[in-house]
Amino acid sequence: MPGRGMLSAVMDEALELVAPTRCVGCDEPGALLCDECLAALPWVRQELACPNCGAPHGGLTCTECSEPWETRACVCALGFLGPVRRLVPAMKDYHELRLAPVMAAAMLCALEEASVWPAADGRPRYDAGEVDAVCFVPATAAAFARRGFDHMELVARELCRLTGLPLADVLVRRRARDQRELGQAERAANLAGTVEVADDVSGMRLLLLDDVVTTGSTIREASRALLARGACPPTACALARVW
Repeated sequence: MPGRGMLSAVMDEALELVAPTRCVGCDEPGALLCDECLAALPWVRQELACPNCGAPHGGLTCTECSEPWETRACVCALGFLGPVRRLVPAMKDYHELRLAPVMAAAMLCALEEASVWPAADGRPRYDAGEVDAVCFVPATAAAFARRGFDHMELVARELCRLTGLPLADVLVRRRARDQRELGQAERAANLAGTVEVADDVSGMRLLLLDDVVTTGSTIREASRALLARGACPPTACALARVW
């Protein structure tokens, strides 16, 4: 319809009058991320990061991982600090869906930086030419029903739009306890066997996305599921890394 764009713009303007956009980092009105919070984002220097788990200072000796992960590399864009601690909940818990392209752009910046640094196998940690498709760690059915959307699916679709890579919506998660209050061993046990692959991924080179890496249990469980169905070890990318 010719007037759809105009109607949408008018509705957006009306919404701004009723509920102005506020910064997810400091709650000041104006933009989703104000200039001050943008400047305060704790970017991970990929040169110094651990190629195995993505820890920001594990490039030479990593204290955050003790064994090789099932991924071929793990790239994290930001530390889970400051404004970032409010950014992820703002999207998935408070339905600020306009953050999907922001998160995707941040992750792509990190991937592009990581492309000049080697993974454990000596090849670049990220090479778009060696990725067949993008997949993501999905929400559980209960979380999807509660929110009405899968936040990482939205981020993955935005990343696909930015890169031109296809989306492979191949992972399914069974119900598990909320991970946020669990320790490392508890997280691993809680997630064991909860991720399944719903399509043929034999031989596929996948870019696996998640929002936050804490202990790595979720990324590793998803990677094990992909490997069990014949996929190549995936390259993982997360918006943020806890350390």
